[in-house]
Amino acid sequence: MSDTLPILYSFRRCPYAMRARMAIAVSGMSCRLREVVLRDKPEEMLAASPKGTVPVIVEADGRVIDESLDVMLWSLEQNDPDQWLSTASGTLAQMQELIAVNDGPFKQALDRYKYPNRYDNVDPIEQRAKGVAFLKTLDERLSHTPFLFGDQVSLADIAIFPFIRQFANTDRAWFDAQPLPNLQAWLAGHLDSALFVSIMPKFKQWQTGDDEPIFP
Repeated sequence: MSDTLPILYSFRRCPYAMRARMAIAVSGMSCRLREVVLRDKPEEMLAASPKGTVPVIVEADGRVIDESLDVMLWSLEQNDPDQWLSTASGTLAQMQELIAVNDGPFKQALDRYKYPNRYDNVDPIEQRAKGVAFLKTLDERLSHTPFLFGDQVSLADIAIFPFIRQFANTDRAWFDAQPLPNLQAWLAGHLDSALFVSIMPKFKQWQTGDDEPIFP
């Protein structure tokens, strides 16, 4: 029976994979999990998605979904019990606009702040300042409501949260000292949530022929 379930290629610490796993978990779907080590990617994953990034969904009919936001939408369009796609304070298009800023300019600054040695002529403190501009935008939004689009968790919260986590953990003492009280409380709430805890267990690297744990 499990061989009819979709395959999910994932990497525990990847923020893109985190947000996909949270959406899959809340939707009530099940997948055959293949935990990936990014320096040793399985041939099966690269055959399905040559770009070699996680997450990747391979459905039973061979259809491949290899963008994390698309994986989120794929799972939630099948079942969205907590109404992440429809909030009282914003449209799906507005949520996607905010996510696009996170995935674009903010992620670019985050990468150069966290991994400055991977880039030429990069000042990590300058990149951190660029990232803070987005953090201030989020903190202002959260001064009015507990979540980014109102009184309930939305697609935007879950899509953005793993990247704020990564930014904060780059220098946690510095982050905690910033005047971003609403964002800091929002981050703490997501980190402590049962949903986040539930999608973070450790699995051994999957290799060809290994059993596939059922996620979640």
